[in-house]
Formats: sequence, C-alpha cells, structure tokens
Amino acid sequence: MATTKPSTVYFFGTCIIDLVYPQAGLSAVNLLEREGIRVVFPQGQSCCGQPAYNCGYPDEARAVARHQVELFHQPWPVVVPSGSCAGMMAKHYPSLFKGDPFLPRVENFSSRVIELTQFLVNVLDLKLEDKGEPVKVTWHSSCHSMREMGVGDEPKELLRRLSNVELQELKRERECCGFGGTFSVRHPEISAAMAEDKVADIRATGAKTVLSGDCGCLMNIGTRMEADAKEARGEVIDGKHIAEFLWERTNG
Repeated sequence: MATTKPSTVYFFGTCIIDLVYPQAGLSAVNLLEREGIRVVFPQGQSCCGQPAYNCGYPDEARAVARHQVELFHQPWPVVVPSGSCAGMMAKHYPSLFKGDPFLPRVENFSSRVIELTQFLVNVLDLKLEDKGEPVKVTWHSSCHSMREMGVGDEPKELLRRLSNVELQELKRERECCGFGGTFSVRHPEISAAMAEDKVADIRATGAKTVLSGDCGCLMNIGTRMEADAKEARGEVIDGKHIAEFLWERTNG
C-alpha cells in the first residue's frame, strides 16, 4: 500500500461504476489528476471476480483474478473506488493462488491495492475548498470497506473538510444495507428487509443526500427508497458516491 504520494497510479473502475454510475469513476479520476497524479486506466480491465468467488466458483474467479494481475503489472498503486472490490483483490486473491507459482505476482498486486478514500486522506492528505451551498448529508459505510479494507474515519474526514457540509451520522451505521453482491439475488426477502431498516435510519437523519464509497450499496438503498416513494412512504433521498460529491463540491 502506498504511503507517499506517487506520480502515477492505476485506477480500477469496477463493474457497477462502469455500467451504472460512470460519473463516480470520472469524478475519482478528476480528483486524482487535480493533485498532479497521472492516472492509468487499463482498457482491458474487467470484474474483480467477486461474484464467481462468492458463488463457489474458484476456478472462474481465479481466471478473472489472473487477468487483472497481469494487466496491472507496473509497480504503481491500484486505487479502487469500492471497498468491496478492493477487499476482493487485496484480501482474497492470494487465497485463490495458494501453492501456485503465480502467487508471488498476486501478492505483489494485492499489496498495491488501496481504497479511494484511504488514498485521498492517508496518502494525499487531500485539501478541499467547498464551493457549494450548505447541505446536510449522511454517510453509509459498506461492510467490506470497514471489515476487509479497514476503512474507518477517512470518508468522514473528507466530508468534514468541506465547510458547508453538515454530516449527520447514522445510528446503525455498521449494519449491512442488504446488498452483499449475490446475497441480494439469492435472498431477496432478507435483503429487502435489511434495506428497509437502512433507509429508515437514513431518513431519520434529515439528510438531503446519502453518500457511500460503494455503488452496490447505493444501488440497493436507492431501489428501496424508490419503492417506498411509489407506496407514498417517503421521498427519494439523493444517493451519491463520495467521489462524485467531492468533485461537485470543489469544482464549482
């Protein structure tokens, strides 16, 4: 993991950002480039392999992992705007290659993976000038960010550096939103109930926007809010990836 400011980084875009939230990825790249960092986005990158891994297909997950390791071969940090994908690549890739001659290359790759907010705070010590109107927001921490990547106060620290942003913390922040990747597909009723609890917690803050570092969470929370709105059970609160929010607030 990088501890000093590098001149060049890789950027791993993630599937959900690529397909559903492209502005989050573009904003993250803009934030990095504004700090004078050259951002390299390998065009051949694909999924991190987590869906196959979680569904019990290690061979398929291994093939996907090998592709990423070979593609991101230069000794640059791999910045990931998702604790979930970062956790897969940093923590689970080595276990897929135990006893394989390819393991040293995997371990080298995994050691260079860093979640975006950790990079912005711990490596760049990002300074932010807030150019937006006063707003109240709340923050949802994803399970993988906290429990696998060890993301703690970094996202909130970034938000506190914005002078016109009031952060209202969730009472049940450490609870899962119910997405869990393939969990939400295999157990939709349980996932929906968990999302309902998360949405109720968000509404109770009075925030106008809910932020997260994982777009899978935002997608699950947003879908639940839209369903509630159709049933006249509350308005849809805006959901954004923190990178998009930071870029909007500081780019005027």
